[in-house]
Amino acid sequence: MDEVSITETAAQQVKKSALESQTENLPLRIAVTVQTNGSFHYGMGFDDVGNAKGEDISYHSNGVDIVIAKTSYELLKGTVVDYAELEPKQFHFIFLNPNDPNYKPSASDET
Repeated sequence: MDEVSITETAAQQVKKSALESQTENLPLRIAVTVQTNGSFHYGMGFDDVGNAKGEDISYHSNGVDIVIAKTSYELLKGTVVDYAELEPKQFHFIFLNPNDPNYKPSASDET
């Protein structure tokens, strides 16, 4: 599956952040760069529609419009963005990206 998606939990958090920052009508831009050591560095934020480029890839997932630059798309194919509690009361967006060399799928991802 090549689509980039966002879980319902992550979508709820994105919508909450958009409401708080008064950016409800802007798409969420997701990007990735490869660091010199080969690790992936992810970024995301609300994108002014005027910044969208003709070669951007667009998706709609769980009520969130997602925009990805063509340069990031190959590295993000099949990625799922989630919002999870990594430590008690410490929630973070996480990128479940099968293209990332540091990604280790859980048993539930493989079923």
